[in-house]
Amino acid sequence: MNAPSRHVAIAGAGIAGLTVALSFAQRGFSVSVFERAGRLEEVGAGIQLSPNATRILARLGLLGRVEETAVRPLAIELRRADSGRTIAAIPMADAAERRWGGSYLTVHRADLHTTLAEAAADHPAIALETGATVGGVEFGSDGVALSVGKAGGALKVRCDLAVGADGVRSALRGTGRLARGDRFTGYVAWRATAGPEQCTGVVPVDRVSAFLHARFHLVAYPLRRGEIVNLVAIAKMPPPEEAGAGAPRGMLPPGIIAGADDEIDALAADIDTWLPWPINEVTADAPWVEPAGLALVGDAAHAMGPYAAQGAVMAIEDAAALAAAVAAQPDDLAAALARYEAVRRERVRAVARRGAFNRLVWHASGPVALGRDMVLAVRRPESLAGDLDWLYGYDAEAAVA
Repeated sequence: MNAPSRHVAIAGAGIAGLTVALSFAQRGFSVSVFERAGRLEEVGAGIQLSPNATRILARLGLLGRVEETAVRPLAIELRRADSGRTIAAIPMADAAERRWGGSYLTVHRADLHTTLAEAAADHPAIALETGATVGGVEFGSDGVALSVGKAGGALKVRCDLAVGADGVRSALRGTGRLARGDRFTGYVAWRATAGPEQCTGVVPVDRVSAFLHARFHLVAYPLRRGEIVNLVAIAKMPPPEEAGAGAPRGMLPPGIIAGADDEIDALAADIDTWLPWPINEVTADAPWVEPAGLALVGDAAHAMGPYAAQGAVMAIEDAAALAAAVAAQPDDLAAALARYEAVRRERVRAVARRGAFNRLVWHASGPVALGRDMVLAVRRPESLAGDLDWLYGYDAEAAVA
């Protein structure tokens, strides 16, 4: 990489893009971030940040600010949706700190995004522009040039490394050999929030609960110091005609959680702000980098289903790993990018396999579901936690060193 400039340009100022910006700026790079939206805001509601992400936020000096509005859930529990009965529980809170050296947090996406955005705005090495759409990238002997469209016209932005952090519909993923589309998985996530007073009885408000059923699963956990509860119901169905951030909110359609406990059914029926999000994936098998100076991170590289609660976490890991790999080999960008891609692809594949396994087990029926419950019932909480050591104990930066 050109030592005098060490300039990184990023498409997208979401969680992935801002974490990339802060990770590079911390290592002495100058950074430009281009966001097509006219103002910075994050759509969606809750996300789970496991210790493999919160340790990265701690290294960026941001964990304390995130914890101001986050919740440290007491446990992650698997429950039967038809009765509310607990099948298995994995202790979190202090137990997570002791075992994995980091907090397990549930946080509102907007709160995390605000923390990242404020840190980026305060950093002298980061320049952030909104209303700026990255349309493509060109490679030349003098580096990389991003095509950026703004209200005043188009311009070329020179940099040493371009980063596509522009999500599942990434413009930079359409570049050369990186080009590939996203695909609908056949599942839709219905998202809503509720007040803790609505979640009495079967839905606890101090932990992460996954209610399992053959036709769906429902995840519930607290946000904003416990002031609200995040709800996500995931079922196999055709994509709604209107979905995503711009879709109207409303009642949960009949049949989505058919077979749920009466209290769960009553809670869902009491909420009129459900919003559908089709679950799309981007295969992780195609290239993520151009050796001449382009890398993809997060959903732009490998959008995955939410079944391991690692989508945002993988973006945070990508950001830290990419910056660490490039900083370790600043004079050989192609080698640094190859290292990033190889290490991260192996990691993401493993996480995706865990997510696919979770979906299969969570949606089991009949004798398979009975066997699942029996096996989990005899497992000690410490043993269940041990199954997550490879996931939560992972150090993304050390892995590329």
